[in-house]
Amino acid sequence: MNASQQPVPLLAVAHGSDDPRSAATVAAIFERVRALRPGWDVRVSYLDHVAPDPAEALAALAADGMDEVVVLPTLLTDAFHSKVDLPQVLETVRERDPWLRIHYAGTLGPHPLLVEAVERRLAESGARPDPGTALVLASTGSSDPKANAVISTMAAELAGRGPWREVVSAHAVMASPTLGEAVTALRARGARRVVVSEYLLAPGFFADRVRTQALEAGASVVTDVLGNAPELARVVWDRYDAALAADHAMA
Repeated sequence: MNASQQPVPLLAVAHGSDDPRSAATVAAIFERVRALRPGWDVRVSYLDHVAPDPAEALAALAADGMDEVVVLPTLLTDAFHSKVDLPQVLETVRERDPWLRIHYAGTLGPHPLLVEAVERRLAESGARPDPGTALVLASTGSSDPKANAVISTMAAELAGRGPWREVVSAHAVMASPTLGEAVTALRARGARRVVVSEYLLAPGFFADRVRTQALEAGASVVTDVLGNAPELARVVWDRYDAALAADHAMA
């Protein structure tokens, strides 16, 4: 609990984009998050492009009398932003407000519920596992090979959950294969149909890039991004609870 004996506030930190669709989607996700625990203090900040940034949001929490907070990197993989960018911001905040207890939660992914969210979007697009259909799990891509490996592992899990002809991962930038390369290779290996699942949180530049590359290469279907999938809200609270439990256990 914080000083007012209310539940510890949650501060989500999303990537941010200059595409207004992105912030609108993040806002919708966290409206669903709030609906799961009515009355809890849930706030959203952004690393770039959109205000407030995390330092500003934490200053506002402190000004409201809060002395404890869970900070959630609202990202699908654990890479540079969650390992370097955000921890640097939090270290500065700790120096500024040393009395503010910050619990740092894990990123949204990987998580079993996100596999279910992917399958939800596939079903909504009309795509079903089929021995003649190949599936591409499309991420933004990262310079961190461990983050890209998470996407590959998730693709392997999806392959085991349905009779797809083949399931592979691909990336919009910074890693290979690209969407075009993956779709082209699958078609060359005999897939009658290629479906692309956009494993991205919100619409914007990268989601548009995935869709364009995939369709130009001959994909039959490209799903919507995860967006306001109900599974995401459950993952948020799972990460929140885990962060508090781990820190309290250590204490």
